[in-house]
Amino acid sequence: MKSYSLPLFVLLFSLYCSVSSALTSKAFIKCLQTHYSPDSNPISQVIYTPKNSSYNSVLAFSIQDLRFASPSRTKPLVIVTPVHESQIQTVLYCAKKHKIQIRIRGGGHDFEGLSYSSPSPIKFVMIDMINFRSVDVDVASGTAWVGSGANLGELYYRIAEKSSTYGFPGGVWATVGTGGFISGGGYGTLKRKYGLGADNVIDARFMDVNGRIMDKESMGEDLFWAIRGGIASNFGIVIAWKVKLVAVPEIVTIFGVRRTLEQNGTALLHKWQTIAPKLDRDLYLRAEIITVNQDGKRTVRISFESLFLGGADRLLLLMKESFPELGLVREDCMEMPWIKSTLFFAGNGAFTLGESIEVLLNRSAIPKLYFKAKSDYVKVPIPVEGLEGIWERFFQVDDGVITILMTPYGGKMDEFSESALPFPHRAGNLYMMYIGVTWDANTTVVEQNRRLDFIRSLYSYLGSYVSNNPREAYVNYNDLDLGVGTSYKEASLWGVRYFKDNFKRLVQVKTAVDPHNFFRHEQSIPLAK
Repeated sequence: MKSYSLPLFVLLFSLYCSVSSALTSKAFIKCLQTHYSPDSNPISQVIYTPKNSSYNSVLAFSIQDLRFASPSRTKPLVIVTPVHESQIQTVLYCAKKHKIQIRIRGGGHDFEGLSYSSPSPIKFVMIDMINFRSVDVDVASGTAWVGSGANLGELYYRIAEKSSTYGFPGGVWATVGTGGFISGGGYGTLKRKYGLGADNVIDARFMDVNGRIMDKESMGEDLFWAIRGGIASNFGIVIAWKVKLVAVPEIVTIFGVRRTLEQNGTALLHKWQTIAPKLDRDLYLRAEIITVNQDGKRTVRISFESLFLGGADRLLLLMKESFPELGLVREDCMEMPWIKSTLFFAGNGAFTLGESIEVLLNRSAIPKLYFKAKSDYVKVPIPVEGLEGIWERFFQVDDGVITILMTPYGGKMDEFSESALPFPHRAGNLYMMYIGVTWDANTTVVEQNRRLDFIRSLYSYLGSYVSNNPREAYVNYNDLDLGVGTSYKEASLWGVRYFKDNFKRLVQVKTAVDPHNFFRHEQSIPLAK
């Protein structure tokens, strides 16, 4: 028997996979063209394969974390950008017939890139929901229907077109898609007043694995519960959400006050931990932590950033009563309509307050990054020595590499039980931490790996100060370091960290509505044992 060298075997295997993928892609497209009939929306116009000149640009448009644009990642055999629900139904039928997996992309902010790529050599088709982004605001009822392909900036803008006294408790990054945002719970600057984005969903238009379109009533209580915080793409495809709008005053106030270690930053942050979750519900006060070089000396800078639902005079009184140490003064405060305040938080300074709100409609306005992020929940204040340990580690990397963002809980969040939705992180949490490292296209592979090792080391250090049994994590900041796999045993490793006891109910719902586990990826809800 002839033996082959390893390089030759790899070459032959790669050639086999390439030919196999091409044949599968061809058969899938033929199926689409055979089974889709409406002449008004030819399906051929929304199909892209690697042979199409526009394939790469369509794929890249909504890749928000550029590390997943790497050639080492498996990309879609076919991209479909449907303009009609019937096209999605045809894609589901043909994907099942040809045993091809489906990935669903909204805004492309998936922290592990799983909505449009895979770390595994699998065959999949991506449904890009970018054309399902209509927003229909009904001021009379205080509701809106939002296509799952619309991003948060588009939702905010369309609300502001109709009313200056309505808003929505969405996130701070304007380019985040509403489909993924809400299906993972979704938090932002209004959560202490109104809860999560998912807490304010009152109906949905949803397609199951068999292509049936359902609303809240027809899908039933369990499935409607699951898609609002349990990642809807585990169960099917959300076409649109019906959301409840929330009241905002004509004028809100924002401020950003920066303090370094030399300006008593450690003591201020230590006190912030107990103050921020107990502030008036109209007051959201987060803390962003980075390193900077100031006057030739490296230091840690803490930015205390706030949205207050009211005028500056009342804000100053509240801050004087609750957090006088920060030293907030009238000159720090800026009053404006709520819609303008979204520019202050959107994209970590990518927008400026002087810009037109039209920028919220620009899906490319926020620069894309190479990044890796993790999340934690804090239930007991980190002591001063614990914070100082963080600062020591911050100085191990260059300025601008590491960011910690502390987002306060309390207020409305304390009123929901852990099982109200799949998102379990409610009463008892002081704040959530986002921990992230970034780099750029010129960063060497060695340095990239060093930064990845650094964030994992920092995460390990924080283990003594955050939630435990389980160590909780936010599913919209998905993290493959927590584990991968489609079996119940494998998924339990990360499932209880994202969902706590709600994981078991999600598994039951999954088993009932998708019994063959068609909708799956590296961290999807598994079937029951």
